[in-house]
Amino acid sequence: MSWQDFLARHQVGDVIEGVVTEQVPFGSFIESGGCTGLAYQQTWPVGARVSVRILAIDPEQQRFSLAPA
Repeated sequence: MSWQDFLARHQVGDVIEGVVTEQVPFGSFIESGGCTGLAYQQTWPVGARVSVRILAIDPEQQRFSLAPA
């Protein structure tokens, strides 16, 4: 799914499924449908499948913020 497809299908408040792709000191990166977002201050093991809620979408920067669902 492209970034434009992601924007067309999802909005703030949606719950999506994703896979943890990377751990960083400030959170976890989650990939969903070919796009990656950040769950700030959340730690899950790399490869874990998680349900997350979209908190914010920044179309100009092509990024989105997530929290546990």
